[in-house]
Amino acid sequence: MLWSQLFIPTLRETPAEAEVVSHQLLLRAGYVRQLSAGIYNYLFLAQRSLQKIQRIIREEMEAIGAQEVLLPALQPAELWKESGRWDVMGDNMFRLRDRNGRDLCLGMTHEENMTALARGELRSYKQLPQIWYQIQTKFRDEPRPKSGLLRVRQFIMKDSYSFDLNPAGLDQSFDKHHAAYNKIFTRCGLEFLSVDAHSGAMGGSQSTEFMVASNAGEDFVAVCKATGYAANLEKAISRPKPPAIPDPVGDFTPEPFHTPNQKTIADIARFTGLPETSQMKSLVMVADAKPVLVMLRGDHQMSETKFQSATGATDFRPAFPHEIQEWFGAAAGSLGPVGVTNMPILADTALEGRKNMISGANRDDYHLKNVTPGKDFTPQWHDLRQVAEGDTEVETGQPLEIVKTVEIGHIFKLGYKYSNALGLKVLDETGKETPVIMGSYGIGVERILCAAIELYNDANGISLPPAIAPFGVVITPVNPADPAQREAAQTLYNEAIAAGLDPLLDDRDERPGVKFKDADLIGIPYRITIGKKLAEGQVELTTRRTRETIAVSLPEAIQKLVPGTN
Repeated sequence: MLWSQLFIPTLRETPAEAEVVSHQLLLRAGYVRQLSAGIYNYLFLAQRSLQKIQRIIREEMEAIGAQEVLLPALQPAELWKESGRWDVMGDNMFRLRDRNGRDLCLGMTHEENMTALARGELRSYKQLPQIWYQIQTKFRDEPRPKSGLLRVRQFIMKDSYSFDLNPAGLDQSFDKHHAAYNKIFTRCGLEFLSVDAHSGAMGGSQSTEFMVASNAGEDFVAVCKATGYAANLEKAISRPKPPAIPDPVGDFTPEPFHTPNQKTIADIARFTGLPETSQMKSLVMVADAKPVLVMLRGDHQMSETKFQSATGATDFRPAFPHEIQEWFGAAAGSLGPVGVTNMPILADTALEGRKNMISGANRDDYHLKNVTPGKDFTPQWHDLRQVAEGDTEVETGQPLEIVKTVEIGHIFKLGYKYSNALGLKVLDETGKETPVIMGSYGIGVERILCAAIELYNDANGISLPPAIAPFGVVITPVNPADPAQREAAQTLYNEAIAAGLDPLLDDRDERPGVKFKDADLIGIPYRITIGKKLAEGQVELTTRRTRETIAVSLPEAIQKLVPGTN
């Protein structure tokens, strides 16, 4: 293609509304333009990169035997009501009614639709296993769209669904997807983590997220570089860092002391001169309409995911102030476990073996010292806390690092949740009806592009991996009016097309500096510059990411870029 004939509206200044690097550069490089909050127009360059990403996805999905379909984005409410998710999705789902008053939605995902399709078509175990996938536009009524294409209301997702007769078959389908995802993200040139994760509203028994480390992300992952352990913070486990000081030695009885206007853990630490690790934090939760008291070390935070797993609750929330007053006879800030008999007490395992700690006294402006978990109150022990900086890996004691990440893919073992809800059954070998076990597997297509830009950029712009860059090489004659340069550029351009390098010929009548800056900004991996050295039969080959420039002969310039020829 000829640059002079293309619409590539690059910007020299960074738009004020763009906060994260990928958003800034997608706008500056002319990839996207915003239509409204969380809704973007994808221009020529973005579309080329997204199509290359989709091509890689299709090739790897087909390699595991997946079959591509395309289901409607517009879905009837009845399917979502069958699964129970019509109400669960809340305001995140775009809802509408047709002219006859029937409820519809714009699909956030397609578990219900795929299950209904399978329900109407699959009859026998002989038809299993099946893997069906699509690359489809999804919709989410995001309350706070931000970060460019990372948090939007309309996006492209690859979602696939596996249908198996038994858990062993699901294991195989899950493993196939895991391997395929590793290949997809590797081919896209990403540095990524595969992490243990929580299934959330999707349901199911096991899920794995694929993450790219980036300050633009909104997820946190606990990583042990020494062992390879990685898990989403909501599900990660660890050894907590030791208390700041040892517990007092002795078999003491809890003793109240006056703490006027001292409400928080930090307040009590300042008031007593003892660190937060010597205190217990009391959180009152309401799980399935019943109160639960949660006890944590003072410097720890509760993981809602772990709390839900420990209680099995389908609905939970923090207690309201009036409820706390009714149940404890005191306000938040003075609560503790001693003497509590009207609700279960869940304690984090970091409190096991601790002695003579501080807790609230269930009396306003009073706390207790010398409270020993397991002696002065009897809890149910669970891992309830979020992993924190300074923690170590459970089995080896190696240090953990908390990393901010962007999620690019997520795979789930759904189990029987949707097949049971929507009645997806087949006849097994004995002729008995049995529910089909399912998996669901998603990739955020735009997120791959954004993650690559977050990983690979510099002061000059984007440095995309060759596999997903809009063009593989830009051929730049310094003076396109010079017949010799023009002829050499056309020769190299034709050779690059023949070699499958997806070239762009910058034939614009612009200063060389402008051409170089534009090529660097939009992220083309290689540039061949045709200038004064042409008189010696040479051109310059520049690698975008390393900034390395070498002189090569005209005949070998394209061959230098062909994989496997160097």
